[in-house]
Amino acid sequence: MKILAVDTTAAAASAALCEDGFLLGEYCVNIHQTHSQTIMPMAGGLLKSCGATPKDIGLFAVSCGPGSFTGVRIGVAAIKGLSLPFDTPCVAVSSLEALAENLAACGCVICAAMDARRNQFYNALFESRDGKIDRLTEDRAIAFDDLEKEIRGVVSLEKKVLLVGDGAKICYNNLKENGVESIELAPQNLLYARASSVAAVGLRQFFAVGAVSSEELLPFYLRLPQAERELKKRTSGN
Repeated sequence: MKILAVDTTAAAASAALCEDGFLLGEYCVNIHQTHSQTIMPMAGGLLKSCGATPKDIGLFAVSCGPGSFTGVRIGVAAIKGLSLPFDTPCVAVSSLEALAENLAACGCVICAAMDARRNQFYNALFESRDGKIDRLTEDRAIAFDDLEKEIRGVVSLEKKVLLVGDGAKICYNNLKENGVESIELAPQNLLYARASSVAAVGLRQFFAVGAVSSEELLPFYLRLPQAERELKKRTSGN
């Protein structure tokens, strides 16, 4: 079964085509263009390079959040558009779990961190054992101070922590400044979201809990968009 996966939840965007667990091809860009400009040409070019069409895809996978509100919507909309004509099943993958999948072979605790601004991070903790990822926390929006306490607790158990995601460098620098040891940044080639990891998580998810239709595919937000937060603030003030 061929899987086409995309990730547009942060500044980088990527698309990957896999078949039966084998990576056929992957495109990644981090050029600060809007994902509406890049993701569909990337997906189309990838399919063409691999001699495939949307009709050949047996499963679509997409990072559904958390992440950039606009980016999440673009990725979900792209997969909806590709899957709808052929009624192809879809899986919505946690962007944080996909980041952790980058480090499945590390044998340590993985801190997936995406910059949520306002001194918060979209975050989840995982542990890699024997090439498999075990979830330690749910996806959440967490203040840095609270995340630091958790990581100090992990380090106190003499476990190494590897940080991954577009918020990883900020966390790493702050933790180091505060004297936290036994932490490392993921290698540069694994630091950001990769659609091939979205495909791997999506395939496991498909076999474990099944898929959804394009109509049922929805983005996942941990916070209200800024416009809605501002509106709620104004209306509550009245």
